[in-house]
Amino acid sequence: MRSSLEIASSRPIPSRDHAPGMSEPNPILLFDGVCNLCDGAVQFVMRHDRAERFRFASLQSDVATPYLDRAGLEADYLASLVLVDESGQIHIGSDAALEVGRRLDAPWSGLARAGLAVPRAIREPIYRGIAKSRYRVFGKKDECRIPTPSERARFLDFG
Repeated sequence: MRSSLEIASSRPIPSRDHAPGMSEPNPILLFDGVCNLCDGAVQFVMRHDRAERFRFASLQSDVATPYLDRAGLEADYLASLVLVDESGQIHIGSDAALEVGRRLDAPWSGLARAGLAVPRAIREPIYRGIAKSRYRVFGKKDECRIPTPSERARFLDFG
């Protein structure tokens, strides 16, 4: 059986699937809960999202399953971040990372807009290369992170 990384790199990444009538009150960022780089990304988003719009859940959680199904991704998909935006659109890969950045406070929003101007054919292979080597370079945890008491309301898969 192929890993989710192999699956993601061997087929085109769906950039923006949409399910009509499936809007979300807040953007939801699905992330690899055992990946240190992904945890760092979540911490970064939490620091630079002063309005606290983003909600989070690990890709390993039951919360992620319907979104992965809707995007046509395997249940064990861990190859990239997945962003479900307020309109119900699903963004993955470099699109997800840049769409998250676009919703953050300045200067990150401006940098992300500039990144979105780079063609996907250039930025996606770079993103996938980082995703493939993230455990080796940044390490991983044995278990998904547990949010602090002040973070718990923002994590959909906690409690």
